[in-house]
Amino acid sequence: MAVKIRLRRMGQKKAPFYRVIVSDSRSPRDGRFIEEIGTYDPSTEPSTVKIDAEAAKKWLNNGAQPTESVAKLLKIAGIEK
Repeated sequence: MAVKIRLRRMGQKKAPFYRVIVSDSRSPRDGRFIEEIGTYDPSTEPSTVKIDAEAAKKWLNNGAQPTESVAKLLKIAGIEK
């Protein structure tokens, strides 16, 4: 099972809001997930990024692969592998 850290789209049409989740790579984007570790709101100025650093580090150490966009958010939040 390949575990990924990725964004799950929430919010209304044309007003996206994302949750940073840990899920099986085979499950759909907004489908089943293992754990929610943060949020990302691009509509605020500047964008709001809240990520649980401990949970993120735990999953990264367990071999979870972040997507490109989540990797950028982790860098902004100051979380490194």
